[in-house]
Amino acid sequence: MGIDPTLKSSLRTIQGFQMIRGYFPDDMPPACPPFDVISMLAVLEHFPPAQHSNLANGVRKLLRPGGLLLITVPSAVVDEILKWLLKLRITHGMSLEEHHGYEVDQTHGIFAEPEFKLLIHRQFQLGLNNLFVFQRTRS
Repeated sequence: MGIDPTLKSSLRTIQGFQMIRGYFPDDMPPACPPFDVISMLAVLEHFPPAQHSNLANGVRKLLRPGGLLLITVPSAVVDEILKWLLKLRITHGMSLEEHHGYEVDQTHGIFAEPEFKLLIHRQFQLGLNNLFVFQRTRS
């Protein structure tokens, strides 16, 4: 199952995956069973700070105890690199206006103990990106 506000409509793929047009967690199906894994790859920085609590509550509700939350978050310097690439017309469509000045260190506070336990925080891609793996600890 995937959720994305930029989809033209919700659909089920040929492979049987359900794709939902909408925002996590508000537009998830009401009878959605808990997940073993939730992944947020380069999306956390698109949530405004006022929605961080709602986001954490949604993950808490939809991730089974013991389940994993996988997150990638670009380092702050990436926004500067992307601004230059946009100016030089080397890239487009990066939605930088949605990044809300997100700082990587905020991630620990959004998915905090005791509900979540940080298992891994590593930088990759020459320090330009960050991987976080949290485990859901409470029901």
